Amino acid sequence: MYIYIYRLLTPESSFQAKASENLHAKEVRYRKEIEEALDREKLEVEKLKNQHAEVLKQLQNAIDENLELGHKLSESICTTKDLEEKISANHHLLRSLQEKCDTSQRLRDGAVKEAEELRRKVAQTNAGISWPLSSEFSYLELKQATQNFNNSLMIGEGGFGKVYKGFLRNTTVAIKMLHPKSLQGQDEFHQEVAVLSKVRHPNLVTLIGACSDVLALIYEFLPNGSLEDRLACTNSTPPLAWQVRTRIVGEICSALIFLHSNKPHAVVHGDLKAGNILLDSNLVSKLGDFGICRFLVESSATATPCHKTHPKGTVAYIDPEFLSTGELTPQSDVYAFGIVILRLLTGKPAPGIAREVQKALDDGCLHAVVDRSAGDWPFVQAKQLAHLGLRCSDAGRRNRPDLVAEIWKVVEPMMKAAASVSASSVSYDSFSDENYRIPSYFICPIFQEVMSDPQVAADGFTYEAEAIKGWIDGGHETSPMTNLQLPNCELIPNRTLRSAIREWLQLQQRT
Repeated sequence: MYIYIYRLLTPESSFQAKASENLHAKEVRYRKEIEEALDREKLEVEKLKNQHAEVLKQLQNAIDENLELGHKLSESICTTKDLEEKISANHHLLRSLQEKCDTSQRLRDGAVKEAEELRRKVAQTNAGISWPLSSEFSYLELKQATQNFNNSLMIGEGGFGKVYKGFLRNTTVAIKMLHPKSLQGQDEFHQEVAVLSKVRHPNLVTLIGACSDVLALIYEFLPNGSLEDRLACTNSTPPLAWQVRTRIVGEICSALIFLHSNKPHAVVHGDLKAGNILLDSNLVSKLGDFGICRFLVESSATATPCHKTHPKGTVAYIDPEFLSTGELTPQSDVYAFGIVILRLLTGKPAPGIAREVQKALDDGCLHAVVDRSAGDWPFVQAKQLAHLGLRCSDAGRRNRPDLVAEIWKVVEPMMKAAASVSASSVSYDSFSDENYRIPSYFICPIFQEVMSDPQVAADGFTYEAEAIKGWIDGGHETSPMTNLQLPNCELIPNRTLRSAIREWLQLQQRT
């Protein structure tokens, strides 16, 4: 053993050298193996690091997604809760609506039955009331009625066309022939038919029928022509008395209130003037020529219902604000009505009449412009009419008075006063001319016949008792003359008028 150790420790020996070489080779190999193992370990560690980073990243993404899903889940839970509450509320509302619907259906069924009953009563009540119904006439009938449109029967002519007096189906009528090739003529034809076939009022001209083939309109014939002609005393006709003029103011006011209160849409005439106010055999005024009138629809954009259109009409009667804005409103009719009032008061032409009357008032000489041919105007009434006409014809729309709240409150007492004066002054002589003409205030506005039992209703007008009772019993709650709500259904006997009518009838029997 000692020998072996010695050999190992002795460098000179070959055995020792060989052993040293083997040891070195092993050392190199081991180092290489260790380095390779370290390299593999490093690669594995790096790979594990990468995998660890990827796993961390995926974990973070998963955590983020989990948080997001948590938020969405919370929102979904809230939304679900809200939807459940809304569904519950909707179910409650649906039940409530169903109950209301059932109630409405029952009310509707009851209302239909009630309406049918009222309609039956109205039909029975109005059996004696004969409103003319619009009819369709042929061109041949119109030719025969006017003797082939003979010029001797022409009673009017203008830009719209011509008006003839005719005898049609045993009735004297006025036939207006519009220009068939004119767009304006077509518009006016359809407008008049649309309005006059839907509204009826004692102071609106009655449309009897039409001929669509030639754009012809057939009206009741009004023998005393237009207010324009009567103010000018055309063909030597006598001047209108102040009582008649006062009544005309009230009649036109009543007609305008009726039109402006029309349901469901108000009607604005748009061309109110003396030439379009016609007079029947009793000098009762009738507003005509509805060619440019319009139905108004209320808009949320404006407080006052209006119709935008190109201004038309007669310049002296046109609302200045209508000219500047193109907005046709009920106040446009009020302006023209003011000019008509001033013309009835003074008899003067329309252009510049407001300035002339204003100057007379300022100078304290209203009497200088009042038409004396109408008789002795009561000074207070003349002054009231002058102020009313000027207020109505104010250039500013907002400054004009309201038809119902202000104008009618002034006009109605005037009408009553004028009627009282006329009734109290009835005598044989006053009916000895013009074929014993029936005074207009003797005629019932509904029946259009001489009254035997005149009664004053809550609207201030006098009617035949049977007519106004039938109107009220038929379910009407509005005035036949103004279309406004009646304050009550009380009727007061007009004994003064009844006495005047009886006296007049006795005088007629003697003659």
